[in-house]
Amino acid sequence: MEDLGNYRKSYDKNELLESSIPEDPINLFNRWFNEVKDFDGFEASGGEVNAMTVSTIGLDGFPKSRVVLLKQYSEEGFIFYTNYNSEKGRAIANNPNVCISFFWHTMERQVIIKGIAEKTTGQVSDNYFDSRPDGSKLGAIVSNQSQIIESRAVLEQKLQLLEKDFENKEIPRPEFWGGFLVRPIEVEFWQGRPNRLHDRIRYQLIQNYNWSIDRLSP
Repeated sequence: MEDLGNYRKSYDKNELLESSIPEDPINLFNRWFNEVKDFDGFEASGGEVNAMTVSTIGLDGFPKSRVVLLKQYSEEGFIFYTNYNSEKGRAIANNPNVCISFFWHTMERQVIIKGIAEKTTGQVSDNYFDSRPDGSKLGAIVSNQSQIIESRAVLEQKLQLLEKDFENKEIPRPEFWGGFLVRPIEVEFWQGRPNRLHDRIRYQLIQNYNWSIDRLSP
């Protein structure tokens, strides 16, 4: 058995106090997001500030988590894009209760968000799809995401055919591909602190974008 008991680190880079937080969790998320984005060591360490873990309850009853990229956020919530026929797309269609989380290791921070996922409008999905490079557009069409395939060669052959079909043509968004908006109902901010006495501040939605705020024991 591999013993990881000696893997220890002291967290001492920042603090999270009630005296310095806004009433709205999206404002605090925006502050943290930009602080991490501007932190010199983050990209150098290979990090992507908009990488987040999306957890769903699968059709088999098991939770499943995977990393995707956050593409937009606002007071309404957090948007990512995917194939609606994928495993996570079908899981969300069956149970829209999801959790998304961010881990920004260079600043010793986590954000954990419970929310309700819903499809974005077709216009929102079209706008984002149109902004993608042609290779990414074709990749979305080629992949029957989460389905079993014989080999990688199958994907590459389909891509080559599509590249010829759409040469010098606009590439439309397929109906099975688009965005999900996760509307938050609870947002927890976690800041690493010394001696494992981490700061945890939880926002819970009351109604109409009003939030209760509590400190949680680490």
